[in-house]
Amino acid sequence: MHEKRERAGLLTLDGVKGTRAAEDAFLRQNRELRSPEYGFHLKFSRFYGETHIIMDNLQKKYGFWTATAMVVGIVIGSGVFFKADNVLEASGGSLPTALLAWLIGGAIMVVTAYVFSRIATRVERINGVVDYFEQAYGQKAGYYVAWFMTFIYYPTLVAVLAWVSANYTQGLLGLDNAVWPISFVYLTAFFLLNFFSPVLAGRWQVTSTAVKLIPLILVAAVGTVTGLSNGLTMENFATAAKTVSGGGGLAMATLSTAFAYEGWIIATVINAELKDAKRTLPRALVVGTIAVVVIYMLYYLGISGVLTNDQVLAEGDAAPVRVISLIFGRLGGTLLTVFVIISCLGTLNGLIMGSARGMFSIASRDLGPRPDLFRRINPVNNCTTHSAMMGYVLSCLWLMVWYGNFAGWWGDFMDISELPIAFLYVIYISLYLWVMKTFTDLGSFSRYVCPGLAGAGSVYIIWGAVQKAMFLHFLILSLLILGAGVFLMHGRRPRNTKRR
Repeated sequence: MHEKRERAGLLTLDGVKGTRAAEDAFLRQNRELRSPEYGFHLKFSRFYGETHIIMDNLQKKYGFWTATAMVVGIVIGSGVFFKADNVLEASGGSLPTALLAWLIGGAIMVVTAYVFSRIATRVERINGVVDYFEQAYGQKAGYYVAWFMTFIYYPTLVAVLAWVSANYTQGLLGLDNAVWPISFVYLTAFFLLNFFSPVLAGRWQVTSTAVKLIPLILVAAVGTVTGLSNGLTMENFATAAKTVSGGGGLAMATLSTAFAYEGWIIATVINAELKDAKRTLPRALVVGTIAVVVIYMLYYLGISGVLTNDQVLAEGDAAPVRVISLIFGRLGGTLLTVFVIISCLGTLNGLIMGSARGMFSIASRDLGPRPDLFRRINPVNNCTTHSAMMGYVLSCLWLMVWYGNFAGWWGDFMDISELPIAFLYVIYISLYLWVMKTFTDLGSFSRYVCPGLAGAGSVYIIWGAVQKAMFLHFLILSLLILGAGVFLMHGRRPRNTKRR
């Protein structure tokens, strides 16, 4: 093996550097190398005219249950509590329409996850959906997706989830005007957890998933039995809420469920850290998403057995807490509300696990500003240190944008809890077309039927987003952020690296 030496935070190969043609020939024959001697998975790449070894040494530290817990844990948590009244309102107060929206949204999630599970068996690198898009359409296309995920998708959802968690905490503690300070504390605390101990963050994900299922299962079981016994469930099916007129329609209701169902794709971020990822990730995606749909439908039926449709709308985001208190009394309601908060924090943690690796994904491709800095991995705790710090700053900025909605800064409500998700579905459609075109060894069901159904579902969700307030404003803002990504694709490098 060639002698190695360390230089500027990277490893270079003595005996490789030479003429440009010689280096290119070496790279064609040695794209990557597994070295028992050094214990790393080494990847060779061109970095400003010099050949470097990238130490892709994120350890294989997660198994099937952590991946499944990440799917279930990210999805279940805030959305099913936070969006219960929004879905009903968009459905015109009709419980059957709301349940249909939950079912359609869940079906879209499952079939989409199945398609991605087929992709995951072929592509295993550093950042899930970004790797898939790069494999399909090239490095530049993958970079643009990584930039969108890092600067828009992850931090917007992290900001919203920190706020949702704080909202329930404020209600539990009986505080006034404390939601924003608590939001900042939660956001900071879980970034620190992922910064100092990513393994502990993974264990928290498994633990919080188990805890968050408790209130959902109890409400689903007790609420459904109660509602069928006293006739309230059937009454809610027959009578729409009187306090809402019109609603946004089934498409907008389905878009609201998209937030509640969102998050499973973030499990693909840790595919480079999964043991036997090509088998583990597909199983986790399919099993996890099906479990989520079943739990959501039963939970929503449980709510309809305790509150009327009008009461759900009147309670708003507090409807789940009200249901729990009515079923289990004051003490039991308080305890289960704590479980709801843990549930939301589990979702927040899963999103932060993705956000902390965003700039690392970009830098690992030798793209973006200072790739030498953002691809560094802390040798002590195996954390993507500088990438996590950038994720934290971006999340704080989007938390300010979310605050602006309630402070009246924008003149209308820019819903960053739903619009980034709809934009992500545009990316999904491109991947479905790639599967149809290139996965020639798959049967018709996996190659055409499932991607076709997933594509139709994606279009339906995008249509719902177009009808949202401030859609055009968010689109322009997103295009400006992506434009900055184009400008910074080959951004500032360290002074000792020169273009040849």
